[in-house]
Amino acid sequence: MKKISILIPAYNEQEVLEPLYQRLGKLANDNKSYDFEFLFVNDGSRDKTINIIKDFAQQDERVSYVDLSRNFGKEIAMIAGLDHVTGDATVIIDADLQDPPELIPKMIKYWEDGYEDVYAKRNSRAGESWLKRSTSKLYYRLLQRATNIPIQQDTGDFRLLDRVCVDALKQIRESQRYTKGMFSWIGYKKKEITYDRDPRAAGQTGWSYPKLINFAIDGLTSFTTAPLRISSIFGIIVSVVAFIYIIYLVFRTVFFGTDLAGYPSMMAVILFLGGLQLLSLGVIGEYIGRIFNETKQRPLYFVQEYHSKSKKSH
Repeated sequence: MKKISILIPAYNEQEVLEPLYQRLGKLANDNKSYDFEFLFVNDGSRDKTINIIKDFAQQDERVSYVDLSRNFGKEIAMIAGLDHVTGDATVIIDADLQDPPELIPKMIKYWEDGYEDVYAKRNSRAGESWLKRSTSKLYYRLLQRATNIPIQQDTGDFRLLDRVCVDALKQIRESQRYTKGMFSWIGYKKKEITYDRDPRAAGQTGWSYPKLINFAIDGLTSFTTAPLRISSIFGIIVSVVAFIYIIYLVFRTVFFGTDLAGYPSMMAVILFLGGLQLLSLGVIGEYIGRIFNETKQRPLYFVQEYHSKSKKSH
């Protein structure tokens, strides 16, 4: 019997774990032709998340968990889960129930048809502000134009991955991860399904705007060098314009004897050039920072405790 692993990264999700577990249990009971594993990754939660997960594991041998030593972030929690899943296919789903578990049987059907990455695209995003939806759409358009990899828009981490995709992702050990881009980068046969995203079942989202901005920067710097090229192009344009302006000033002075007072305009040009230089240095600094973090080659995460019926717990 084929095995389906459900991977659930969790950080301070005590309020939604019980309804999530009930819906996952119903899913497994309604699809008895498959063996199921529910793998929770506790990402250093500060509430009762890990205690609730341990209670599930005592009652249900389908429940496994990875308890990380601290909060490493969702991207690292996902690769920690992928390192430990045991299924022939793995479904990644958030704990907040915005992504309906009832869609998983449809994913499994397409997987059985030969698709190796069945991803869910959102028709609507309930519970999200107009600003968040608009900036997200603009960002993905920008990212798509900046890279030659087909980036999937209006999709999250909710998807089914065949074992071959899981093994491919496990080989990518970048410390600053942008998994949404990695899903596209590894390739394999993909299938899109659509759904309406629900609001959070309970609790508060951990994604503040500063975190989203950092995540967006990680996406841009992970999959394209376009910001560096844009800085170079701006530098060339400004240099050409400045050279033409110098020629113009010399010509005007030699032939017309015009005074070159223009202190305000000179300061404006200096400040503009200074700002452009600082912006370019900032872009370069982002890439240097990524190089610095990757060259340290630290482990991506540490595990406090691992429990699974199919592997020895430790």
